[in-house]
Amino acid sequence: MKGGMTPPLRLMSIAYCPLSPVYCPLSIIVPLFNERESLPELIGQLYAAMQEDELRKLFVEPFSFEIILVDDGSTDDSCALIGSMIPERPELRLISFQRNFGKTEALSAGFMAATGDYVCTIDADLQDDPFAIKEMIKKVQEGYDLVSGWKKKRKDPLSKTIPSKLFNGVTRLFTGITLHDFNCGLKVYRKEVTRRLELHGDMHRYIPVLARWMGFRIAELPVEHRARKFGVTKYGSSRFFSGLFDFLSVLFITRYLRRPMHFFGMAGLISFLSGFIISLYITLDKILLNQPVSNRPILFLGILLIILGVQLFSTGLLGEMLSTSSAKGSSFAVRETLNLTLSQAKKFGSAD
Repeated sequence: MKGGMTPPLRLMSIAYCPLSPVYCPLSIIVPLFNERESLPELIGQLYAAMQEDELRKLFVEPFSFEIILVDDGSTDDSCALIGSMIPERPELRLISFQRNFGKTEALSAGFMAATGDYVCTIDADLQDDPFAIKEMIKKVQEGYDLVSGWKKKRKDPLSKTIPSKLFNGVTRLFTGITLHDFNCGLKVYRKEVTRRLELHGDMHRYIPVLARWMGFRIAELPVEHRARKFGVTKYGSSRFFSGLFDFLSVLFITRYLRRPMHFFGMAGLISFLSGFIISLYITLDKILLNQPVSNRPILFLGILLIILGVQLFSTGLLGEMLSTSSAKGSSFAVRETLNLTLSQAKKFGSAD
């Protein structure tokens, strides 16, 4: 995270493991919400994938890894289950939120805690294949900074696949990025990417867009997709509208975040000039042709456009000032953590 980032609100004491390794070449982040039934099988698959010789040969010995599970306010006993696994699986780390803050904040917390040169994200619903991680790391080692999975053959109902195709098509059209699946939960990053990403709202859907905007090289790799085995999807009908609003936010951020005057100033200039031309026409019409002006609606339109232009221009100036002076902070509250190293625990508050 950037230097101006403030630590998240800490509500309970933090348990940590000072004997755990401070550094791991590979960090795996698993955001979860009420996935208690899926967790044993998922963790078993992750450990099996980490034991493959083909994966270990991609790293300089000795190879180690950590699995950071970020509980986004689950109401089942997911946290208790993870806690019971830690004595036998010391690579597990737990960060538990006070309430449900959303997947974006869960990923942000995971990125804060990750220590690996490579950072992998994977959903907890068993629909992603952990054994694809090694192929994605190989792709990153070809010179890319972020490799996103492509669920080429989705095992989801039409209620999810059709909106997803629409979402990906619109995103490709407006961003010029030729990925097929922007929102795949299975991704592998170089740590430089996760350190520079600043996420809020539901912008996890647009991570490839934000990474490309920052100058990172991105690629895509087809991955196996599985049908959901336990539970139900956590997405409702509000996903479409929140995704639309975040899409507009990302378009603005990637084009005008550091130069808001270019957006508001141009809109203000067009509005002001339109109003000025209308007002000039009315004035000349009165002077040259002695036409009445008080009962002409176009006069009020010209005045409105001039006022709107001034307001937009002022908004651009305020945006310029805010973009250079504002400091961003975390917007999630951590209830507890388990098995973090001392350096990781300090990122979420005092480690006493």
